Amino acid sequence: MSSRGWALGYLGGGILLALNFVLLTVMSDHTELAVRISLLSAGVWWAVFTIIPVRGVRARPPVNPVGGQSAEPGGLLQASFGQLWVTLKDLRRYPVTLTFLVAYLFYNDGIQTVIYAASVYGEKELGFEKSTVLLAFLVVQFVGIGGALLFGRLARGRGAYRVILVGLFVWLAVVVAGWLTPDENLVLFLALAIAIGVVLGGTQALSRSFYSQLIPRGREAEYFSLYQACERGTSWIGTLVFGLVHQWTDSYRPALLALMVLFVIGIGFLLRLDPRRGIEEAGNPLPRVV
Repeated sequence: MSSRGWALGYLGGGILLALNFVLLTVMSDHTELAVRISLLSAGVWWAVFTIIPVRGVRARPPVNPVGGQSAEPGGLLQASFGQLWVTLKDLRRYPVTLTFLVAYLFYNDGIQTVIYAASVYGEKELGFEKSTVLLAFLVVQFVGIGGALLFGRLARGRGAYRVILVGLFVWLAVVVAGWLTPDENLVLFLALAIAIGVVLGGTQALSRSFYSQLIPRGREAEYFSLYQACERGTSWIGTLVFGLVHQWTDSYRPALLALMVLFVIGIGFLLRLDPRRGIEEAGNPLPRVV
């Protein structure tokens, strides 16, 4: 389900990005206005597709709701941070879940930074035009559809845990290949975009699926809130590493290569955890394959 969701997300993002690409091409003499329209289109896109969950998702009665009309001023804020603290303390009862979250902090930040740095690297280091870099992003978006579905299919037979590990080793290969790519070599640059598209959606989708097996049933909201907080809380580490290495070396190549550290640390923590033990500690039934 998670893989299908990510695939549909890449389809929607790819369609809008393609439309914006056409707009920028047609309005090449009015680039600033085209960019403004593209930003506006993203807001309209969100608004239109938000109607689907608002109208279609079945509402469920809340369990243990926080706050309300009778809450004291500031009570909701205090309760929110209080609940976060309770969840963090409770997390000690699930050491495998904690280990996975630490691994996810690092390797997901590596993924996000590679995506962020790809445009800068392609334009500043490899010497491609902005239109070529945008084309590469289009390739990533549409290949990501198949990548997410492929990883989901592989996870059925091999287990999400193993497929995530394989995906992270592919990410390491992608970083090394990007470091070795010669300037203005369009074929290799697009090949990298294809490789990124294959593993991007798959690793992100399966990470969410695997994490859902490591959290206690009935407490999904608080644990997925923690998952999102962890994702955003360390999103600066990769960009800091990339920026500092570039500043020290005056080159984007070693800056890109330095991002391997994030993947290596993430893989190291993943290899330390026992997925079966984590699922059993959370009180969830073991799937056919882990």
